[in-house]
Amino acid sequence: MWVFLPMVVLSLWPVAASTARSAAKPGCQEKCGNVSVPYPFGILEPSCAMNDYFFLSCTSNYEGHLELSLAKMTTDSSSQSISNIELEGTVTVGIYPAFSCSNESGIENYTFSQSISLGSGPFMFSDTLNIFTATGCATTAWGLNSLCYSVSSAYYNSSVSDFNPCGFAFLADKRSLKISDWPLSRTTIFGTDATDVVIEWVVKNETCEQAKANTSAYACGTNADCTYHEIDQGYRCSCNKGFEGNPYLKEGCQDINECEGKNPCQEGTCTNTIGDYKCRCPLGKHGDGKTRCTGAGIIIIISGVGVGFGAILFLFIGLWWVYKVFKRKRVEKLKRKYFKRNGGLLLQEQLSSGEVNVEKIKMFSSKELDKATDHYNANRTLGQGGQGTVYKGMLADGKIVAVKKSKVIDEGNLRQFINEIVLLSQINHRNVVKLLGCCLETELPLLVYEFIPNGTLYQFLHDPNEEFPLTWEMRLRIATEVAGALFYLHSAASIAIFHRDIKSTNILLDEKYRAKVADFGISRSISVDQTHVTTMVQGTFGYLDPEYFQSSHFTDKSDVYSFGVVLVELLTGQKAISFTRSEEQGRSLATYFLMAMESNCLFDILDPQVVKQGKEEDLVMVASLARRCLRLNGKERPTMKEVTMVLERIQKSENLIVQR
Repeated sequence: MWVFLPMVVLSLWPVAASTARSAAKPGCQEKCGNVSVPYPFGILEPSCAMNDYFFLSCTSNYEGHLELSLAKMTTDSSSQSISNIELEGTVTVGIYPAFSCSNESGIENYTFSQSISLGSGPFMFSDTLNIFTATGCATTAWGLNSLCYSVSSAYYNSSVSDFNPCGFAFLADKRSLKISDWPLSRTTIFGTDATDVVIEWVVKNETCEQAKANTSAYACGTNADCTYHEIDQGYRCSCNKGFEGNPYLKEGCQDINECEGKNPCQEGTCTNTIGDYKCRCPLGKHGDGKTRCTGAGIIIIISGVGVGFGAILFLFIGLWWVYKVFKRKRVEKLKRKYFKRNGGLLLQEQLSSGEVNVEKIKMFSSKELDKATDHYNANRTLGQGGQGTVYKGMLADGKIVAVKKSKVIDEGNLRQFINEIVLLSQINHRNVVKLLGCCLETELPLLVYEFIPNGTLYQFLHDPNEEFPLTWEMRLRIATEVAGALFYLHSAASIAIFHRDIKSTNILLDEKYRAKVADFGISRSISVDQTHVTTMVQGTFGYLDPEYFQSSHFTDKSDVYSFGVVLVELLTGQKAISFTRSEEQGRSLATYFLMAMESNCLFDILDPQVVKQGKEEDLVMVASLARRCLRLNGKERPTMKEVTMVLERIQKSENLIVQR
């Protein structure tokens, strides 16, 4: 049997095989049946394809399955179903072979010739991926420049061997063709004989230079470039190195993360970049990392560094130890210097004499108080005055204290300062803030007092709390308690003590609103046979004894005058010095009060709450007592003992009224 096949002359460029990636135009269907349709191809709507050549037909076959075919391709048979589209420029279609079958007498009784036309578009049969094949005995095949082939007997036999009833001629993808599927004994079965044929395509029949010049019609998207057809005119698009996707879509080419999966670096760490990746050599090595890293390596370096670091660390520890020793010695030396300068030796002398109850005064360390005050944190400040700053602190046992950082002590007054510390530590009166101890090993002496939680009398009088106002009963009790404390300091203590700065800000209120006399920063102690002490004038204007101001002689009656001003504050609720009062009225509360007493206008200046709650005769008695305390001649003022007795008597009468 002879098979005659007009040969098809194919002129195509070689193309690398690749897996097709489905990436249809946005808004368009991606598949026809099981076949992906990437752009520039499209189905259903012409707008989904780049042009009419790439618009494919998606229809149901006789079995009801969707089939994809080239709209511009014509054949002598119905089979041209597309099974695969690759963006690298190939389409695989199924095409029936030509055949000729003879009966037992050698007469051809069943023949088929195949003729296929791709038109004038961008499609052509691949001469590198396809192979032309003929099977059968005594067959001949030939072709022209169109794919057209047929099969016939070269001569007529009176009989045909059973093992070779038919001859076939076909074009097939040589990558998938199996000759074993075409034995000589094969007969044609309609619908099963189609072979895979590779058709190659280009975007347009123009060069890359021409395509790039016409930017509006240029088919390649971002991060893609034009590639030439090797033989004929025309171009394709491919993603740039480091990108993958559909190069025909505007943003179809996406960066490849080369660092995912297997590390592409010869050594070191992979870092992805746009369109590429970098390799960083391991520590201690150098090079590009993609091909080779050279150097000693981390283990050798670590070993060397470890030895060097160990030596440096040993040296550092030695130097640090020497530094700590010298620093500790320097700190200890500085502490001894401060301790001596602040009168520590004098205090030790006093404590070792046996005349002082050592248990009543504690020597705190600077470290202990530094920790207690959180390094003298500004947020811990309770108050500031002429004699120093007071901080709230908490000792290691949880006890809350007030730590006063005093100003530098004049060396000429060291003995007096230490004597007063010892003396104040021995005071045990419920209405006097107790001195718990001191620290003399710091640059500034530190005095530690018991902590009084409710603030000062000044705050309650002049920044009143509407939820908790000071009643007349409370004011009278506070006045009596302060008077009793001053009486104790003046006469009941072992050595008389003049406070020298009695004022409402130095009267604290504890948790039960009991008065506590505080701030002995400028107080002075005198022997029992002394009547006064001569000093530079110190104190607070508004509370300062005029006689002391003129003579510089401070007596117990100077404290009486200051207490008189506090008494008037309790009666009137007004400040000791106020610029809201006119000069005629007197900026000083003492002057303002005395003028009101002279003109019988006492009740005009009293606090309305006091007038409302107090008994008139008691108010007059307290006002009269305050007037006596404010006399210019100190000798005419009462003693604190007498003041205390008068106030206690008035308080008892008030209590009797309340009980009734």
